[in-house]
Amino acid sequence: MAMRLTGLMSGMDTDSLIQELVSARKTKVDKEVKAQTKLEWKQDAWKDLNKKLKNLQNKFVGNMRFVSSYSKKTTKVSNSSAVSVITGEGAVNGVQELKVKKLAKTAYLTGAKVAKLDGEKATALTKISELGNIDANANITLNGEALFAEGELTADTTISDVLTKLKEKGLNASFDENNQRLFVSAKESGAENDFTLSGTGMALTALGLSVKNNGATKIAGQDAEIELNGATFTSSTNTFNINGLTFTALSKTAENEVVTVTTQDDTDGIYDMIKDFLKEYNSIINEMDKLYNADSAKGYEPLTDEEKEALSESEVEKYEEKIKNALLRRDSNLSSISSALKQAMSGGVEVNGKMMYLSDFGINTMGYFNAPDNEKNAYHIDGDPDDENTSGNADKLKSMISNDPSTVISFFSKLSQNIYEEMSNQSKSVDGYRSFGNFYDDKKMKSDYDSYKSKIADLEQKLADYEDKWYKKFAAMEKAMAEMQSNTNAVTSLLGGM
Repeated sequence: MAMRLTGLMSGMDTDSLIQELVSARKTKVDKEVKAQTKLEWKQDAWKDLNKKLKNLQNKFVGNMRFVSSYSKKTTKVSNSSAVSVITGEGAVNGVQELKVKKLAKTAYLTGAKVAKLDGEKATALTKISELGNIDANANITLNGEALFAEGELTADTTISDVLTKLKEKGLNASFDENNQRLFVSAKESGAENDFTLSGTGMALTALGLSVKNNGATKIAGQDAEIELNGATFTSSTNTFNINGLTFTALSKTAENEVVTVTTQDDTDGIYDMIKDFLKEYNSIINEMDKLYNADSAKGYEPLTDEEKEALSESEVEKYEEKIKNALLRRDSNLSSISSALKQAMSGGVEVNGKMMYLSDFGINTMGYFNAPDNEKNAYHIDGDPDDENTSGNADKLKSMISNDPSTVISFFSKLSQNIYEEMSNQSKSVDGYRSFGNFYDDKKMKSDYDSYKSKIADLEQKLADYEDKWYKKFAAMEKAMAEMQSNTNAVTSLLGGM
């Protein structure tokens, strides 16, 4: 913007005069900016609520509508130090007897301490001939197969060369310089992975790997063995997968000891799933009621920057909070979704030819006169130790899960299906208004917001043009006054010279 020099001739505060002239038109801009700000806040409020509704539908209701989600079982063992058990989906309820006969072992060869003929400590680069006298035909065999090709093992072959050959055959092999011993082991446990080292020409003896001649020790690879209900099972590891259960043998059982393995429905797991769902539902329905029943903010509009300057930060925050809390007050879309959820929750479900309701499982609202404001549609479980309102009641839900789990599962899976379908109906795509899966008119709000942007830009341009027009008028006046003053001075000068 060009520099404006005004009021030089007239002595008038033209800036103030012009701002007064345009102020009336500026209120039109402010009005649209406030409306746009209010819409933006409303968008944010819906985005937050929409996220919570989608989480309720996808994470909770979407999972609970499937009967398989309730197939929770747990397994207990009488001696957890002997065996641990993981319960799979196909596990069958019942009590089984188990014995741990053997634990899996990994084949492990600990070499005897080696010694160089010169008395120095050996290293990985030490030659076999430096550890002992070996024959020209010396070799090492692994499970009956020569480790070195004919003539390949010589007086210059080092400990490192032997380790490399053993590793190439699939074994772990290392030399501990601190303890002056070679260590060889299988990579996996079990009898199939056992190995045998033998040799000719004293090579094995020089390396300290001869079990019979110079004190190396060997642990043979061994399979684990358990006896389950009288049947014997073996595994190369200590893990057994049998009929939906994963057993891990931890220690041998005493000769006459029998470990009992009890598999049953996990009543706590089903109960917790229902309780978590109700907790999430209550949180959302209470929030929706609070938003819908919020106090009116009539007469409150977002503040302009100039208006904010006249208030403290806390005053601005409090003022804006008043508006934000009332953004969804009496919102028809909010009412529709809230009513649909409440109706689905209170509706009956047919189980084995009988209509059943949440109340049949000890789940109820507190009633209109007993519940706090905006919590009248929340559900409470009788006997829930975490709910001070119903903790003293008999726990009907947990009792029914223990005694009649099929009825509980059938009811809640069908109820969840009804809720899921109703939520899907409430979040259908509507051309020009709503995207698929959203519970509010996101497309319409975005379109309205963009319209405000265009309208505000047009009004601001018109305001700037109007302001420029007045500056030009005052500038012209100043110019005319300057010319008149110049003419007056000229006449005065002429008269004075006569």
